Amino acid sequence: MRGGFRAGFSLRAHGLALAALCGVLLARRLAPLWWAPGLLAAAVIAAELFNTALEQLADHLHPGEHIRTRAVKDSAAAALPVVAAGAVAILAALLVDSLHGR
Repeated sequence: MRGGFRAGFSLRAHGLALAALCGVLLARRLAPLWWAPGLLAAAVIAAELFNTALEQLADHLHPGEHIRTRAVKDSAAAALPVVAAGAVAILAALLVDSLHGR
């Protein structure tokens, strides 16, 4: 995992965001429901690690540029914004719900 954090800015940014979120959740002593975005942030980090592993494996198996290698890398990278958008959507839903006093 340490190699992944050294390799990618995005992975470091998500890791720092998760650490900050956990700090806020602990400091504010929010209900367990508010930890859901944090768990999804961990899923984003896992997706980043899978993406890094697939890209490194693809580069090792086929060092030159190849259309299938590019397709594998692009597909793995495309999963990241999907997971991140899910985390943001859940956080937004929680915020909207809390603003409406439910």
